[in-house]
Amino acid sequence: MGYASLQACVADLERTGQLRRIDVEIDAHLEAAEIQRRVYQAGGPALLFTRVRGCRFPMVSNLFGTKERTRFLFRDALERVRRLVELKIDPSLAARRPWQYVGVPLSLWNMWVRKARSGPVSACETTLDQLPMMQSWPRDGGPFITLPQVYSEDPSRPGFTRSNLGMYRVQLAGNEYVPNREVGLHYQIHRSIGVHHAAAIARGERLKVNIFVGGPPAMTLAAVMPLPEGLSELTFAGALGGRPIRMVCQPGRLPYWGDADFVICGSIDPKRSKPEGPFGDHLGYYSLVHDFPCLEVEKVYHRRDAIWPFTVVGRPPQEDTSFGEIIHDLTGPIIPTVLPGVKGVHACDAAGVHPLLMAIGSERYVPYATTRRPQELLTIANAILGQGQLSLAKYLLIVAHEDDPSLDLHDIPAFFRHLLSRVDWERDLHFQTRTTIDTLDYSGSGFNEGSKLVIAAAGPVRRELPTELPAGLTMPEGFETPKFCEAGILAVTGPSTSGRTVEDYSRDITRFCDYYPVNHPINAIPLVLVVDDSEFASRSLNNWLWVTFTRSNPAADLDGIGRFTHQKHWGARGSLVIDARIKPHHAPPLVEDPTVTRRVEELAAPGGPLYGLF
Repeated sequence: MGYASLQACVADLERTGQLRRIDVEIDAHLEAAEIQRRVYQAGGPALLFTRVRGCRFPMVSNLFGTKERTRFLFRDALERVRRLVELKIDPSLAARRPWQYVGVPLSLWNMWVRKARSGPVSACETTLDQLPMMQSWPRDGGPFITLPQVYSEDPSRPGFTRSNLGMYRVQLAGNEYVPNREVGLHYQIHRSIGVHHAAAIARGERLKVNIFVGGPPAMTLAAVMPLPEGLSELTFAGALGGRPIRMVCQPGRLPYWGDADFVICGSIDPKRSKPEGPFGDHLGYYSLVHDFPCLEVEKVYHRRDAIWPFTVVGRPPQEDTSFGEIIHDLTGPIIPTVLPGVKGVHACDAAGVHPLLMAIGSERYVPYATTRRPQELLTIANAILGQGQLSLAKYLLIVAHEDDPSLDLHDIPAFFRHLLSRVDWERDLHFQTRTTIDTLDYSGSGFNEGSKLVIAAAGPVRRELPTELPAGLTMPEGFETPKFCEAGILAVTGPSTSGRTVEDYSRDITRFCDYYPVNHPINAIPLVLVVDDSEFASRSLNNWLWVTFTRSNPAADLDGIGRFTHQKHWGARGSLVIDARIKPHHAPPLVEDPTVTRRVEELAAPGGPLYGLF
């Protein structure tokens, strides 16, 4: 059976040597977050902070800090859930291989919601200001809940089956929020709570919302699972956690999870919103201040032995990378059944997830073609961009399975080598302009607004990818320090955009492209990145992925040597050039507080309480 509580989970991790207690006093303002970031990067254990400055509740972090630990947390049910997924794909497997599915009935039994009059979380009441005031980055607008489970129901059709549990941003204090009475609730487009909110607005009534924090870890994972509509996160959490979910049901109130550590109960006035943010987000920059719904708080409950779990959101990889890996393990096999012709889709964590999708598809309908070119791949790409959160992708790179059946979608250097050796920049660039992108992505032309680019490559190898510069290469004034990131990918330091207009710094890229004729040897390099610091960009795979795909808006920031437009199709006869410099309208990147850094390093020195953790 799975864990009955977060306390049982913490005790199990400590017993098996996967958790370390931190008994020195730690400040929830910046200090705990910097410790978490460093321990995660070191592949370290989960952390239990037993003394939190100015707060009586202990905190725990890094529960999901490694893929191995995440699997350990769900070891009792993970295989059974996988089998459920397989049966959804092909129900006949139960008859053909019954011995492999003997555990499925138990999972089905756990996928019901148990109604209760109370639960452990009902034991105590408190106020918002007594909760841990976790702040991760210096310029955050206030303390945030970083692992919230936000529960809502459709006011037109209430009930568990049409409920939604999502992980949306919750700001506990700061800005214009009334202390102890209001919190900010930031949810992005294509999130199911928006459907419930819209229904409440149409009915002219408040939307009841409950925020769960803590509890057995299955509910946390369920809150971030991309489940199909009609499948409740509560039932999935029951299957994954190995026990039915207990919901406290009281007359006239929205149900809440009885086994959470904390519950914040409230409602949203459909006519009110307040400024929320800034917040250090998963693209590695601050998301800025915007108006979002404001939750008016009615009750705050907690267990007697409550523990406050937290994580840190920031430039990837962070702890949420483990979420992505286990989600892929569970749901990856379903994708080909939802999107015929798709062999796999990978949201690139190092590029901030939504900015870059990589996919492998099939050109199965044209086996007779003597010269392969992208055809069905384009249909598949449009289907991918029509799927829920996948529709937020900014760059979608897709290649044909038939060209290399052994290609591993998660081997990113190999994927880029495969694509760049085959791509035809005159044919294979397909733009969507003035469309929606990730709310948190400020590289576009406005809030939630930007462009998309599909690069579809199929066919034989067209070029060898160089790793050395052409002899005697010169560059236009202001461009310097060319460095290869990977074979066929060159980073060049360009002029700073600081204090300049869009028209002015855009001319830099035009000038770079026009400097070289189409027959110049530089065009043997298919992809050129103009960046602020080529030394930094070329230092690691993660660096150039992050810089390239978080700092560029395809329609605005792509150019090419020998560019042309024909019948509204844009292409390039030479190298493709991406302007991946920081622009004046971009959000600022995340930088740690040097004072806090010194304090954490002192704690980690030999003899200190954090010694050996990183």
